[in-house]
Amino acid sequence: MQEGQFSRTALGAAGHRAAHQVLEDGRFFADPLALSILGDEAQEAIDKARNEPLRRGLRLFIALRSRFAEDAAHAAIARGTRQIVVLGAGLDTFAYRLAPQADLHVFEIDHPATQAEKRRRLAAADIAEPAHAVYVGCDFERESFVDTLTRAGFDKTRPAFFIWLGVTAYLTHEAVMATLAAIAALPGGAEIVFDYVVPLEAIERASARAARRQLAAKVAAAGEPLRAEFDPPALRAALAALGFNEIEERGSEEIAARYGPKPTRRGAGARLIRAAKAPRAASSLGRR
Repeated sequence: MQEGQFSRTALGAAGHRAAHQVLEDGRFFADPLALSILGDEAQEAIDKARNEPLRRGLRLFIALRSRFAEDAAHAAIARGTRQIVVLGAGLDTFAYRLAPQADLHVFEIDHPATQAEKRRRLAAADIAEPAHAVYVGCDFERESFVDTLTRAGFDKTRPAFFIWLGVTAYLTHEAVMATLAAIAALPGGAEIVFDYVVPLEAIERASARAARRQLAAKVAAAGEPLRAEFDPPALRAALAALGFNEIEERGSEEIAARYGPKPTRRGAGARLIRAAKAPRAASSLGRR
């Protein structure tokens, strides 16, 4: 992301979510606010999607990852989790579609420039900011997001659910692992859904490798190059070493098979992980 500017990749992801509502009738992921938050740019996103068939794979993966993450978040809320954190929220609309509940807080954490642009768009679209939405400005590469969350009212001793989509590929490997380590260290326990990309050479299909190269060139030209790639077994091992004791990993085909009758062979080497870590035993919370 270029200094002082909102994220262009966040805008692009929002465009894919909006186009999915029109071109696939929201088959994988229904978001009635996806078009509204884009305003005048919604039609441009739809036109691009119609005129560039190669965009379909990425669009479907973005829809699938949102559906998977939100289903897991709703399940966590049903179990009693009242702290939802959307890391790198971009133009995501989850908080604005979520019914208010007692003590529920949705912390949207993002770069201040991106956050300011989002709130401008919300106001322009007449989308109300619910009481449970808490905006937290943070530069992930330079600040501790846990510290910024805590200052905003986040309670580290209570369970939390994290949504982290469309972000890890644009950070350094070290920044990604530091974020996961910080979440694993939360004493109240945590669950996270995030996506990541595998190395180019690990992608078997030539069409998917071509799609990755195309995406990499596009985001690099926008000033947000792809940076972090992960080997799936090594990443799962790293999560286990951090203490995540429940790890579920899925590719786009597996997620599509869950939500629709026809699997999709898409994603350009992107995968999803849901990882959870139980809270520390009460007897250990007071130890130093």
